[in-house]
Amino acid sequence: MLRYCKVFTIVLLFALCAACGNSEETQTVSTPSDQEADAKAEKQRVLSEAFKQYWYSGEGEITSFKLSQERYGELRDGTAVTVFVTEDFLPEEQVKADTYSEENISVLKLNATKKFNTGLYPYSIMSSTFSPIQTQGHALKITNSVQEWCGQVYMQMNNRDDFELQVHSYFEGESNPSIQLQRTWLEDELWNLVRINPEELPTGEHMIIPSFEYFRLRHKDPKAHAALSSLKQGDSLSVYTITYTDLQRQLTLYFNSTFPYEIEKWEETIAGREGDTTRLKTTATKMHRIKSAYWEQNLNRHLVLRDSLGLN
Repeated sequence: MLRYCKVFTIVLLFALCAACGNSEETQTVSTPSDQEADAKAEKQRVLSEAFKQYWYSGEGEITSFKLSQERYGELRDGTAVTVFVTEDFLPEEQVKADTYSEENISVLKLNATKKFNTGLYPYSIMSSTFSPIQTQGHALKITNSVQEWCGQVYMQMNNRDDFELQVHSYFEGESNPSIQLQRTWLEDELWNLVRINPEELPTGEHMIIPSFEYFRLRHKDPKAHAALSSLKQGDSLSVYTITYTDLQRQLTLYFNSTFPYEIEKWEETIAGREGDTTRLKTTATKMHRIKSAYWEQNLNRHLVLRDSLGLN
């Protein structure tokens, strides 16, 4: 019995020594959960007081633009409107929250609309992008719809494990109820990133998913394309450019260099028709800008407010 006790004691002492010898290494190794927490913490944004005062004032920012839109190989006169506003978002359902909850996600929403005519019939386009404010993650949801007299099309992305997309269209062969794409930069989310923090804009070579409007107007399957992007910051105006070489397409955003980084103009250069060597440039130049709780101003007596945007 004594012999067994001695053997047990020696084994125990050896184990304790080994543990003590590895104590420093054990303290410096993070568990997977710790690494995930650290990565999440690194993505948290620190919001300035100016940001909070501007975006959490109970109003949205509405800007009207004079639009020259390329369609069917010609330029069309029209108007565009951007509406930036913050709201609470349900993380699972990915829709606007009706009631307050600590689980809600604060998002910056961009509703962007275009209206123009192609000959006899009118076009109406709307895109909505919902981007998280507190963290640097990708947009949580993007939708786009196009209406004209031939019919309408609709496209939606939900950011879950991957980007989950749905496409509904009156065109044969275009509807697809389920598409999955790997997460990468989205052109539509970069407009919100300009407003939140332009320092986070991707520059250099990246894979970027072009705007949903582009896919629908060009009848293309959604996917990421190689792009080269650049940011030139001036004293008063900054310029962000994305160039898709294989698409013969370039988007340029012009925005104020100081907070709240209002977008003053944008340009999109593209081939008039597929394979065409000529390039047509869509342009949108600011007309007017107001801040308003527009969702409460829906009576006939509020029609006069459209005059302040030059939309009547």
